[in-house]
Amino acid sequence: MASEKPVIQIRLKMNASLLDYIKSGSLYALPHHAISRVVYKLTRIESPVVVPVIKGFARVFKVDLSEAKQPEPESYKSFNAFFTREIKPELRPIADTAIVSPVDGTVSQSGAINAGRIFQAKGQDYTVQELLACDDAMAESFANGQFLTIYLSPRDYHRMHMPFKGHLTEQVHVPGRLFSVAPHTVKTVSRIFARNERVVAHFDTDYGRMAMVLVGAINVAAIETVWDGLVTPPKGKTISRKAYAVGDVTLDKGQELGRFNMGSTIVMLMESKSPELSKSLIEGLPVKMGQAFSD
Repeated sequence: MASEKPVIQIRLKMNASLLDYIKSGSLYALPHHAISRVVYKLTRIESPVVVPVIKGFARVFKVDLSEAKQPEPESYKSFNAFFTREIKPELRPIADTAIVSPVDGTVSQSGAINAGRIFQAKGQDYTVQELLACDDAMAESFANGQFLTIYLSPRDYHRMHMPFKGHLTEQVHVPGRLFSVAPHTVKTVSRIFARNERVVAHFDTDYGRMAMVLVGAINVAAIETVWDGLVTPPKGKTISRKAYAVGDVTLDKGQELGRFNMGSTIVMLMESKSPELSKSLIEGLPVKMGQAFSD
């Protein structure tokens, strides 16, 4: 009987992997942007009907509303207002370390950027250059740096904050697909973060350059930044760039930089001279905004 156990475990793993591919494969044919634009409109409807929807969502996804500044569902005029709710600041203290978590979520991957390539999942990676849609010089600055990828589930707090102080130098909007960024698609859809629509914010910091990549996904009806407001949904299908003089927009560690209207993923890139990320940031680790990410 003892010898049967490993066989059963192997079969379960194989079946789960096959299911991942089946679920991910069904996404290719969906009209990603059309669905997301409908969600955009629905989540901004102001109606008493929104209250039971919020209650049902909170129950299904186990959202802890007691953490919100406005814990009562009746406080929100629209579903999007609830989804982008503000958290009580005392529940997210900012650690006294060089780097802190920019979001609530789950670590997808973390580690070194190897020769300009970022690890996505077993057997899959993508390049800095395609993720940032940048020139050779910019890609080279991150070629041997560090990266951190965090997934924000529907239950998480969806505002993004600075991991350390920085001066905004450029914002780039990169059009693309809107695949789900749930764990099963990250495992099966190659280069997903470099294929999905995204907003890239470049900062100059005491540790060199830092890029914060806000990755869109299906049902992520909009991405906002505090300095530019609503960035997506945009008009047009070409890459757009906005340059900022150093000092125009300066954000301190822990300060809000933007928000996802519905959940998604962030990818943070840092140069090699930045403080080393904690070795504890392993795949699947739940994290909170403000949590220490370096020693």
